[in-house]
Amino acid sequence: MNRLDRASLFDRLPLLKRRQLMIKAIRSFFDARNYLEVETPYLVSAPGEEVHLEPFSSMYETPQGGKKELFLHTSPEFAMKRIVAELHQPIYQLARVWRNKEGGPSHSPEFTMLEWYHPHCSMVELMDETERLCKVLFPRQIEYSNHQIRFGVPFERLTVQQAFQKYVGVDILSLPDDSQILANAAGCQLRLGETWEDLFFRLLLEKIEPNIGRDRPTFLTHWPVKQAALAKIDSNDKRVALRFELYAGGLELANAFEELTDPVEQRQRFLIDRQQRTELYPEATRWEIDEDFLSALSKMPPCSGIAVGFDRLVMLATGVKNIRDILWI
Repeated sequence: MNRLDRASLFDRLPLLKRRQLMIKAIRSFFDARNYLEVETPYLVSAPGEEVHLEPFSSMYETPQGGKKELFLHTSPEFAMKRIVAELHQPIYQLARVWRNKEGGPSHSPEFTMLEWYHPHCSMVELMDETERLCKVLFPRQIEYSNHQIRFGVPFERLTVQQAFQKYVGVDILSLPDDSQILANAAGCQLRLGETWEDLFFRLLLEKIEPNIGRDRPTFLTHWPVKQAALAKIDSNDKRVALRFELYAGGLELANAFEELTDPVEQRQRFLIDRQQRTELYPEATRWEIDEDFLSALSKMPPCSGIAVGFDRLVMLATGVKNIRDILWI
């Protein structure tokens, strides 16, 4: 479906009005909890370190005739954490973000992200807060993708290990980091060139995601350390990081961390990710590490943060299956 295939703006107006009501409800929710709404730059010198994300680039020409490559950020995360490091208070932002080479019914290269950070808040407390927000935004029960999803009950909380045991039949944390061994344990054919991480996400996409968040939203928690480059390691199990994602109706709605605040460890993780990015995408865009972000981490309090795909929340609330139906233009 392209933009010309969509219903007219007038016909989509009820959906867009619902979008605006949800924005107002979000602001009321955070304002009532003494969060500070912030605005961070969209053009940045370092757009993020996620291995598989490709940013949009732009060339800034200074009044003196100099040139500097800048990027549309893929998330406001680094800038928001710098603010938390200075102010030590909870903040939120409804930000436009950009991710190149993305598209599809639930993906847009430009979209709106709701992101918030709560100092002195654990991952479990952040799940509680996220659940409270969802109960404000949604009625007690909705229908989406032929599922009756109950928001009026406690959300399911499932670790990645439990999910793989239940839906794949393997103990993902006990297996060695070997793609063939994982394929054998899962009873599937390893594809040519498929890495352990590739297979992990294929199993997640094909066997786990279709089975969670169907009758109530599901928090998928405690991810393997390799899948959480910005999260703290769980002190009770060094194999996993304090990360969760939220699913409902077949949509991944949110990604959250109990934040890593050690600048030395964070730099080491960035270097590992950069090496992997170079190996996987030799032609990918390069930029310098965000030294301002790393410097700020030393002043950052214990904190948890979350990024929510706001447009997907609107899709869920309105019942539409294509993200373009709830975008203004």
